[in-house]
Amino acid sequence: MGEVTFTTSAYAKMILHAAKYPHCAINGILLADGSKVKDDAKNPDLDIVDAMPLFHHSHNLTPMAEVALTQIDNMAQTDNRIIVGYYAACENYNDSSVEKCPSTKIAEKIAEFFPSALFAVIENKKLARNMTSPALKIHRFNDGKWKLQETSKLLFPPPLQQSEVLELVSHLLQWEASKDLVDFDNYLDDMSQDWSNVGIEKMVQKVTEKFEA
Repeated sequence: MGEVTFTTSAYAKMILHAAKYPHCAINGILLADGSKVKDDAKNPDLDIVDAMPLFHHSHNLTPMAEVALTQIDNMAQTDNRIIVGYYAACENYNDSSVEKCPSTKIAEKIAEFFPSALFAVIENKKLARNMTSPALKIHRFNDGKWKLQETSKLLFPPPLQQSEVLELVSHLLQWEASKDLVDFDNYLDDMSQDWSNVGIEKMVQKVTEKFEA
């Protein structure tokens, strides 16, 4: 299985989404840099460059999911990105299995179009205001099943090392930046909101620059 890297902003959006709704199941879509994905490669390395938060209460509304996925696909094509994966956190604090995650059919649909699809499960138990681990279980679609990958396959690209990424996200959690995270449910309630979360990206960039200084 190939390695999986997450940009700091993509990772931060996932964690902030789960932190904003700790008592809800949440889910979202993962986008990779299209220029780095080889169409003919089996289980390629994936560079996850963005996470698009979907739902915290509309998981079973198929039409809404289809609308969201269409919008994501259109935005992705503009930036030469492709949908390669799915992330989710279970409603039950103790659950962190693919089977217990919401709307797994979305992940299966992604795997139809991208056979080496990624499924990232956020481990609720490991979410904290001081993060000591990525709190992610990474699965890749292989032979018709979601197979758990070794944690060593989960990486963060430069300029920050994993410990610095965790520290940065811890700061965001302590500052309650999760309140600024917008998912598609929020967008449906108020369409003036930006569910691509450029504001979160800018916040991450500012903190990253302080780490580099």
